[in-house]
Amino acid sequence: MKEIKAIIRPVRLDDVRQALGQVTGFPGMTITQVEGCSSPARHQPQNFKEELLDYSPKVRIDIVIDDQYADAVYATIKSAASTKHIGDGIVWMNTIDQFDYIWQPES
Repeated sequence: MKEIKAIIRPVRLDDVRQALGQVTGFPGMTITQVEGCSSPARHQPQNFKEELLDYSPKVRIDIVIDDQYADAVYATIKSAASTKHIGDGIVWMNTIDQFDYIWQPES
């Protein structure tokens, strides 16, 4: 199993969702509204007020997926979330050692 996480611009969420809906094996995702800021080396606030308000809204996507579908989902997020500008976000993938559904069907 793989865990894919991405932090993207909120305006790209609909495009990402539509693109993922076309990917075989896409299991669904969890969306969280978050805020983030750039590395100080990439953006220098001009004053104290700007430094305090240097956070911009982002959306975090969390997906747990079978290994065989993970690369396609990862590539789809990267492609659909991109505007080709700094600040588009990040995407990463980790291996999951254990995974199970909390609910169990009644027998």
